[in-house]
Amino acid sequence: MATITIPLSKELESFIEGELRAGTSDSKAHLVRYALSRLQEERALSRLQEAELDIREGRVYQGDLKKLLKQF
Repeated sequence: MATITIPLSKELESFIEGELRAGTSDSKAHLVRYALSRLQEERALSRLQEAELDIREGRVYQGDLKKLLKQF
């Protein structure tokens, strides 16, 4: 597992300390990993919603992938 050092604003540092005091997380590292995991989930959900919208609006392609690629 990699270790990354990043500068934080006072507000973020205070937020993290508050979360630790509240017992939301066991450690700073766990809290940051959790936050990044949630961001990753949100991005995946956003991409899925965009894909569903594309399907509903007919922006899809069907057929042989090699032939489709030649069209572009």
